[in-house]
Amino acid sequence: MLILVGFAVVLLSVVGGFLGSHGKLAALWQPFEFVIIGGAAIGAFLVGTPIKTVKETVAAIAGVFKGPRYKSSDYLNALSLLYELLNRARKEGFMALESHVENPAESALFSAYPDIQKDHHLMDFITDCLRLMIGSNIEPHELEPLLELELEKHHHEALAPAHALTRVADSLPGFGIVAAVLGIVITMGSIGGDIAQVGAHVAGALVGTFLGILLAYGFVGPLASAIEARAEQDSRIYESVKTALIASLRGYPPKIALEFARKTVPTDMRPGFLEFEQHLKNLK
Repeated sequence: MLILVGFAVVLLSVVGGFLGSHGKLAALWQPFEFVIIGGAAIGAFLVGTPIKTVKETVAAIAGVFKGPRYKSSDYLNALSLLYELLNRARKEGFMALESHVENPAESALFSAYPDIQKDHHLMDFITDCLRLMIGSNIEPHELEPLLELELEKHHHEALAPAHALTRVADSLPGFGIVAAVLGIVITMGSIGGDIAQVGAHVAGALVGTFLGILLAYGFVGPLASAIEARAEQDSRIYESVKTALIASLRGYPPKIALEFARKTVPTDMRPGFLEFEQHLKNLK
């Protein structure tokens, strides 16, 4: 919602200022300038972007209007699941988790958290980490860089749509100039004719430059920044999982390991200490 409000403020400020300066709104209606700028930008985007990123960009644009993917309840569920897994491992050994990790779809532990179970990326991250802890004598200092590498790869892929849109935003002023130059070409063809017609062609050419800059810095650029911010925020849940598992591997009891993980949750979504402690007691 805030994004739509921002777009409305940009549009109302620009158009309102133009009308307040006694401009005529009809002069800004240059549909073929939109065709040139928008079509060229979309074409360049398709040429320079892998099909996988194109699909992810479309999904990211739709998703950014919905807010962060993970809400407070999702973080609480993830921490609760980790607590149950680590508590089981502390009592019965990590080998007791093998059947749950190898077949999470039928696991009673994972089935208690259906929203997490449906999140394939998060589930793969959790189960892959636990497999390493179950099937080897890996040390914390060996596992941590491996998980950081995985998080870095995931984060890089999550930012691909934002980077693709940023390139589009960077190209829009240039395509605006292309539209303006084509408008000047048309204008030169009408030199010697009606002065009002020549003026209308010049105005149309200038609108091309205006549109390219406005779309770049008022709409597409900020949208890319919003997608990047959402990707940054959505990656925090993976950081929480990593922190809890590394702390457990270092020998901390589950409640302490989960407290380390709780500290990595974004402040506006982090459960309070007493709230989280009571929640863990209720799990027991």
